[in-house]
Amino acid sequence: MSDSILQALDKILDERKNASADSSYVASLYNKGINTILKKVGEESAETIIAAKEDDKDAIIYETADLWFHTMVMLKHHDLSSDDVLKELNRRFGLSGIEEKASRTK
Repeated sequence: MSDSILQALDKILDERKNASADSSYVASLYNKGINTILKKVGEESAETIIAAKEDDKDAIIYETADLWFHTMVMLKHHDLSSDDVLKELNRRFGLSGIEEKASRTK
């Protein structure tokens, strides 16, 4: 299910990049530019942190969904997709955090 919903969302977000700003919320974000998109990512990140701090499981799920969604908008703005992130997570799978950090170049 997770792959299919992410792929479906990637497709919709890609379609909205060329849509009229008054036709959808996502199209309006793209139209306003990266600063507005990043502001939304920041807002949703803060809301997710607050929900986690309050130990409100329903809110954690809701706010994390908002955070993931707006992060996907940001990725698509840069012509990236959820698949690009999943490939990176797959690359890291099985590596310890220490090994992964050591493998990064500066």
